[in-house]
Parts: sequence; C-alpha cells; structure tokens
Amino acid sequence: MPQQTLDQNEAKKSPGLAESAQTQAAPKKKTEGPPDKERRRFIWGMIYGYLGVNFLMFLRFFFPRALYEPNTIVNIGYPTAFAQGVNQDFLQSNRIWVVLEPGRLFVIFARCTHLGCTPDWLPQQDMFHCPCHGSEYDPEGVNFAGPAPRPMDRCHVTMQANGTVLVDSSHLYMQDPRAGLNQFNDPGAFVSV
Repeated sequence: MPQQTLDQNEAKKSPGLAESAQTQAAPKKKTEGPPDKERRRFIWGMIYGYLGVNFLMFLRFFFPRALYEPNTIVNIGYPTAFAQGVNQDFLQSNRIWVVLEPGRLFVIFARCTHLGCTPDWLPQQDMFHCPCHGSEYDPEGVNFAGPAPRPMDRCHVTMQANGTVLVDSSHLYMQDPRAGLNQFNDPGAFVSV
C-alpha cells in the first residue's frame, strides 16, 4: 500500500512519467503501412488506360477518313459497243447511263433533280423511277411525273481521235423550262454517231 501511494504521488508531481508508464503497459497499435497494393494497381491501370486511349486518338488523326470518289473523266469505249436505248454498264462505277439513239449518243448523270437520289432504270416500263419520292423520267431523262423540278443533267461527251468516247461528269448540261434554259442541244452534250 505505501508503495502505491508513493507511485500515485509521483504521478501527480510528474504527469509525463505516468503517461509513459501507461503507453508501455498498453499493447502497441499497428502503424498504418502503405495503401493497399490492389488499389494502387487499379489507379495506375486507369491512368495508363486513359493515356493509351489518348495516344490512339492522336495516331488516328494521321489517318483521315477520306471519301474516294470515282474519276470524273472516264473513257466509255466505242459507240458501237452499246445497244440502242439505255445502257447501265457505268452506273455502279461512275453513276452515269449511256443512252444510244439513232444518230446520237449522250450520257445522263444518274442523279434525281429533286433531292439527289439515284433513280432506277425500269426497262419493262421504259422509264427512270426515283425510289425516294416517286419522280419519273422518260428514256432521255426528261421528267414527266413526280416532284422533280427539271430533267436529269447530261454529262459532257467528246469523241476521241481513236473513235472512243470520253465522258466528263464534272461538266454537266441542264435543261430548265421554267428558267428558259436548254443546253441539251449544245455541242458537247451529245456525240453524233
């Protein structure tokens, strides 16, 4: 008993000694170590993933999306190679119809004058029909029904020295009766055969 009262008196006199005695008596707490390795790995994976995606977007910049259109100038061959009427040999590759009539050859650019759709050639009905809004054209490309405001355009055609026909679809001839414009009989709108 006297020893305990002596220890209590000493603790009152010097509080630092009492605290050190208590910390020595209590079990040591576990000190905080480094954060969980899985969490650290996940965060670094997210950072590397973000940087990798940005790097791929950076590389994609050097490969632009380009629309490769066909050449506007095409040699369609000899006029004798075509049958009378509308020929669809160059529709898929150059978006043109070659029309051979007695005495002349001309080329229609396959674009509806209403909204720019590609009309279909219906040989049974002997007409062009636009599937978008129902415009109809005769075999010469002149509109007769539907919302199309004017006939389809014709491409510039020239006869080469070797007898082949050269078509330029970047130079078009138009006919617009409302505007009083008729270029279908201009030189270059057709070739005499």
